[in-house]
Amino acid sequence: MTQLLEKAFKKASKLPEMEQNVIAKWLIDELESEKKWERLFAESEDLLEKLAEEALAEHAQGKTKPLDIDKL
Repeated sequence: MTQLLEKAFKKASKLPEMEQNVIAKWLIDELESEKKWERLFAESEDLLEKLAEEALAEHAQGKTKPLDIDKL
């Protein structure tokens, strides 16, 4: 465990039980969410590569135009 994480847990341990549970649930949710996104990106790697290749081909064929942020 890093010193910073240990410091955070030490401070959190001084909070009332209810607040500790809120922090614990938030941290667990964040860790699970991060794991989910990593898995989804890994699973979509082939699709993303295909889409990127299509976009580059369209650009090479002159089918794209510069992004005008003022028109968004």
